[in-house]
Amino acid sequence: MLFLLSSVYQLKVLAKKLLLPLISECIPAGFPSPAENYIDSSIDLNEELIRNPASTFFLRVQGESMSNAGILDGDLLIVDRSLEPQSGHIVVAILNGCFTLKQLTYRKNVPYLEAAHPNYSALDLRHYENVEIWGVAIYAVHSLSQKYVIR
Repeated sequence: MLFLLSSVYQLKVLAKKLLLPLISECIPAGFPSPAENYIDSSIDLNEELIRNPASTFFLRVQGESMSNAGILDGDLLIVDRSLEPQSGHIVVAILNGCFTLKQLTYRKNVPYLEAAHPNYSALDLRHYENVEIWGVAIYAVHSLSQKYVIR
């Protein structure tokens, strides 16, 4: 079964920046630290997340085959088509005309696309007539609350 991508959006380069507050302190994910009010600077998420605007696309994920890699149904995926796909990268591929999202791996120099979910088998790319590694996934954005999922 192929992992579906429900929407593809190309980044439009805009001259205007959207600067959001950036707290200079790192947030501990272990023991709490004293609360401090440190908003030092600002951050532009376009500059932070997008290296190559002309080759960056956003795709909406549909399916669960990459859930163990932290990519969930409904996530917004940021894909850079200018990057050279390497073994271990999570890639958007087109197999016989259908999009799929998997991790690119090699076994004995044979390329495979592997799911990050036990219910999905690895795809041996030798079994497809037309294969294109379309881009490399660089970020997945998802809500931490179902209340805020945008579809």
